[in-house]
Amino acid sequence: MFISNAYAAGAAGGGDSTTALIMNLAPIVLVFLVMYFLLIRPQQQARKRHLEMITALKKNDIIVTSGGLIGKVRSIADDEVRVELSPNVEVRVVRGTIAEVRSKTDPAPANDSKPD
Repeated sequence: MFISNAYAAGAAGGGDSTTALIMNLAPIVLVFLVMYFLLIRPQQQARKRHLEMITALKKNDIIVTSGGLIGKVRSIADDEVRVELSPNVEVRVVRGTIAEVRSKTDPAPANDSKPD
């Protein structure tokens, strides 16, 4: 009396429960895969590029901080950078707040000796 006809027919039919389980979990797995490839993976790649950028930072690079300040790198410590904003104005900036490197300095030539 209280059992619906659809439930009673499904129970009597003896359907394969493994197939039903897979069909119920397939949309959840599909949503997770879409979220991973559209959101999580690109964010991980962007973070990796940012870490590589701030690791490769050198003296005399022109940088932009996340606050919008533009300056030239004067010295680099473990987790902070001294940035010259204008002549005789230097500030300390946390390395992680550097948003962009505008112009990089050229690496020193491998052979610095002068020709005789």
